[in-house]
Amino acid sequence: MMKRVLLAGLLGGLVIFVWGSLSHMVLGLGEIGVKGMPKEDAVLAALHTSVPEPGFYFFPSMGLSPNSPREQRMAVMAEIEKKAATGPSGIVVFHPNNGVTFSAPRLMTELALNVAQALLAAILLAWATGLGTYVSRVLFVATAGLLASLSTNVQYWNWYGFPSDYTAAYIANELVAFVVCGLVVAAIVKLPAMAARRAAAVAAD
Repeated sequence: MMKRVLLAGLLGGLVIFVWGSLSHMVLGLGEIGVKGMPKEDAVLAALHTSVPEPGFYFFPSMGLSPNSPREQRMAVMAEIEKKAATGPSGIVVFHPNNGVTFSAPRLMTELALNVAQALLAAILLAWATGLGTYVSRVLFVATAGLLASLSTNVQYWNWYGFPSDYTAAYIANELVAFVVCGLVVAAIVKLPAMAARRAAAVAAD
């Protein structure tokens, strides 16, 4: 079974990777809700002047250290709420010297991530001994993918204000990825024949 799980993880990861390439480069799902920065040169010049270090920045900023007293943090939070209600708010992931590029190392990192995702799905499926049919195993992997896609995308939409169309597109993208992964993984990770017959008998009862 371990060999099957490893094979399912490898092939399932490759399927996720291929789907990701198609969804971004052919279907354009990765571009939904994404806009170019107006007056980019002026904005970048201001960022280079004001933000010297790479990092994840949130504004309006609290401007407090993690060890600040709770009373002070609550007072600052109230002030931030007032600023956000009347002015701009957002997040910036900034790299002043080396931007995010479409490079071979990043592609390899993505492929490794996809294989790890498929391998975890295959391990979970191997433990789910009550799933005796191919369709039930595919749905099991797809449900795991839906759980993963909702956990971060909806949180970013809720707390950081990510666009609704961007969020919906990425949930759909990841769900489809795990469906096609499930088609592969479920075909490889199967219950032993005796366990499959027992599961079928229990379902019939």
